[in-house]
Amino acid sequence: MKSFKSSRQNQSMPVFELSFLHPRFWLIWFGLMLFFLFSLLPLSLINTVGEKLGEYAARKNKKRFNIAKVNLSLCFPEKTEAEIEAMVLEHFRTYIRSLMHYGLLWWAPESRLNKYIDVEGFEKIDQLLEQKKNIILLTCHSAGLEFTGIALSMRHACSGPYKPMRNKLINWLVAQGRGRLGTITYTREEGFRPLIRDTRKGRLLIYLADEDLGSDVSVFAPFFGVQKATISVLGRLAKSCDAVVLPCIGCYDKERSKYVVKLLPQMENFPCGNEVDDAATMNKVVEEMICQCKTQYFWNLRLFQTRPEGEASVYE
Repeated sequence: MKSFKSSRQNQSMPVFELSFLHPRFWLIWFGLMLFFLFSLLPLSLINTVGEKLGEYAARKNKKRFNIAKVNLSLCFPEKTEAEIEAMVLEHFRTYIRSLMHYGLLWWAPESRLNKYIDVEGFEKIDQLLEQKKNIILLTCHSAGLEFTGIALSMRHACSGPYKPMRNKLINWLVAQGRGRLGTITYTREEGFRPLIRDTRKGRLLIYLADEDLGSDVSVFAPFFGVQKATISVLGRLAKSCDAVVLPCIGCYDKERSKYVVKLLPQMENFPCGNEVDDAATMNKVVEEMICQCKTQYFWNLRLFQTRPEGEASVYE
């Protein structure tokens, strides 16, 4: 059952605009109509199409293929080049397959969505809420990210930060999909105050901190043994919210045709007060989440774009 309900209207939630009916959006509407019809097909067929498109994308998008290859080579130096390339190919299959599941997230009734989601360890959330604890759910950019959010919002009131997309129509559609079960999202421009307020009132805070956002908002900490520019906010956020931090990861189980959303053990002695040590602790937990389903992580992101002073780019 959802633990908290807010009467506040989310001011940052995109709203439908009449301008979306302008001819410049017609091609997008046509594509969305086809995507909606595609989402009605059996999941096995959706998976097959998604994986084939992933193989095609791996062949054609050499830039992203090479970024993923560099990332995996740095993080798993014990792997051979052939093993790394096999991991990259599987990453593209899982990545595009997950995109093909977005139609379910946007339009499928909750009863159908439930058939594709299993949860593990969620009883810990109930136990902490009974103890009047505030909770931050730490997750990461993986193929199961959107289904992780849906699994949580089906069961509890949630909020989280939101990065608007450039295309206003797609931005509205994605935001509606994420918020249709009650999740409140806030843009970066709104800052952390509304997130802290909601968390103190009982909402679960879904938080991601594995992107490279540059040296201005980061510290360097090990990530699979490689120094990575790491957002150093989680420790301060946990302290401000007086919250327990629980890692949560969603992985797609192909044999079961389900997303398994798993809660890992809570982060102990966190924060410690030293932002570099806290960042290193967080990265270690992110590593543990990634290792639940290695190839499903978003290895095509420029994870190591920002380098320590004097180090050359790893992507050149």
